[in-house]
Formats: sequence, C-alpha cells, structure tokens
Amino acid sequence: MLFQLPNDDQLYQALLNRDPSYDGRVFVAVSSTGIFCRLTCPARKPKRENCTFFETASEALEMGFRACKKCHPTTSEAEGNKAIRTLVTALEERPDHFWQESDITRLGFDPSTVRRAFKRQFGITFLEMARLTRLRNSFTTLKDGGKMIEAQLDAGFSSPSAFRTAFAKNIGLKPKDFSADAPLKADWFDTPLGTMIAVADEAHLHLLEFHDRKALSTELKKLFKAAKGQMGFGTTPIIEETQRQMLEFFDGKRPTFDLKLALHGSAFTQTVWQMLQTIPAGETVSYGALAKRLGNPTAARAVARANGANQIAVIIPCHRVIGADGQLTGYGGGLWRKQKLIELEMHYRREKSA
Repeated sequence: MLFQLPNDDQLYQALLNRDPSYDGRVFVAVSSTGIFCRLTCPARKPKRENCTFFETASEALEMGFRACKKCHPTTSEAEGNKAIRTLVTALEERPDHFWQESDITRLGFDPSTVRRAFKRQFGITFLEMARLTRLRNSFTTLKDGGKMIEAQLDAGFSSPSAFRTAFAKNIGLKPKDFSADAPLKADWFDTPLGTMIAVADEAHLHLLEFHDRKALSTELKKLFKAAKGQMGFGTTPIIEETQRQMLEFFDGKRPTFDLKLALHGSAFTQTVWQMLQTIPAGETVSYGALAKRLGNPTAARAVARANGANQIAVIIPCHRVIGADGQLTGYGGGLWRKQKLIELEMHYRREKSA
C-alpha cells in the first residue's frame, strides 16, 4: 500500500507537536492567512478549523495557497535552512578541518539551533557529521596501505590516542584490528543519501549501512567476531557490484537488486528479511500485515525487531515497513532517509502502472 494520511485530528496534533516524521509528506494550509506550511513550521499554530491538510505542496499551490517564508515548504529542509545549507557547503570545502562550536558561531549561527536542525534532518549533529567525514579520510588512507600516523593526520587528530578512541567509537573496532589479507573487506562509497559502508567477501555481501547509523559499531563488532577477526580494508567484486547497483537504484533505473547476500540472524529473522525483499519498490506494508504474510498475525512485534536488526540497508528494504496508521516508524538510517527512500521509490510504482 502507499502512504495514507491519518485523519485530520491526528494531523493537527502532529502540527501542534511539530512532528518531524511528517516533514515533506504532509502540508497544512491555513484559510485565515492563505499560507501553507510544513507541520514542523516554527510559526504560531493556527486554529483547528482553519486547517486543511495536503499530501503534496503542489496540491496546496493549486488551491491558491502561498508558500510560507519561514519553513519553505516547497524545498527540502536542507535546501531551505540557511544554516544547514551553509555548514554542509563549508564541510565539503574543508573536510579535514577540526570543526568546533566556535566555527559555527563565527559563521553567524547559534550552535544549539544548528544542533537541533541537523538532528532533525540528518539524525546526527553537524559536529558528528564533521567527525565522521574526517574518519572516512583515515579509513581511505588505511585501505590504500597508508601508515597509522598518516591515517591519524588525515583524520585531523594530533593525538594518536584521541584518533584510536574516535575510530573505535564510530567504527566499533580499533584500526589495528583490521588486517590486510583478510577475506572480509570493508569499504566506503557515496550515495545521494550519504556515505555507506559495505562489508563483503569474494562471493557475498555481509553488511551495508549508512555510515552514521548508531548501531553500525555494534554490527561491525558482531561481524568481526563471526569472522574470527578476519576483516580488513579494501574492496571486492561484490562491493564494486553493490556500488554499481545502488547508484542505478538512486538514478531510477533499478527497482530490484541482484546480489548474493550473507544473512547473519536467526531462522525467523532471516525469514523476515527474505519476506521484505518481496515488497515491490513503491509499496509499503505495516508490521502487522507483514506478520500475516508470514502466517503468524500475532508476531508483529517480533517482525519489528527483525526489521530493526537488518544490516543490509536498502537492498533488504526494511524502510518499506511503516506503522499501521501510516506513520513512519523508527529507521536506523534516520527517518529523513526513510522518507526520501519511499518518495524515490514512488517513481518505480508510477513507471510500473504507466
């Protein structure tokens, strides 16, 4: 099924709560002002009887409403928010810089406001994003055979211990844990929704996650243990093929994937992951509906846990599972990514029905 709007009372409560899970998916038009907004708009909230809700900005425009100048509903938050736009550009220009709150202030922004905006849009703060960017540089250096001190400097750390601590916190393992000749290889690549880390051997993909996923370090530790420490930096034909197919997916040219996957989970969990792969791109199901498909309608919570344990993002499409009321529910890569993935996949549904 597609995303269905909850009733207007629920949407009005979401408006009062500035619920970010509806950002970009529902808009409110106010008859008393002639303006339409995001549900997260910071402006004073209108009366219930003056509100009309739309799924798209174009519908509100067609009804004669004007776009709000505070929340910029016709653009994504990243495009409409000056602080996000400025800081993301600055990070791209200076990826090696050791960014601090004083830098944010010097650019004319309030650090606490920036922190909230980045958490809402990306699931992490700007400073966390900057730290992950620096650590990626060190990852690349080590993958290319560079020495530890080179990786440390590329990551912008003057202290070896600080570098090791930061690396272990975000990756889950210490740099020295990775070996050059291990059968499992870990590598990074970029996508329109952010950097992803892939781990594979010569035949199977074992892990694919967005680099800022909170559970990434735990997942890498488990995989490292299962491989008896045989994990290194580098690429394999499977990682290269994963990158190629992922970019085709984001370009709107590949609704399904053709990759051999190594599934690390219980028999039930693996069954859920296999069922997820039968949900066509452009469609969504609830946890309860997925449990019924598995022949166990009372197992919605167990399905939700298995869904959350998925460690091969996008390819095993756990983002296609939503709440029974149509709301987006938890997603390890961030609700903003879940929303973007569902929106992107509407293209495949339209293409199929054309």
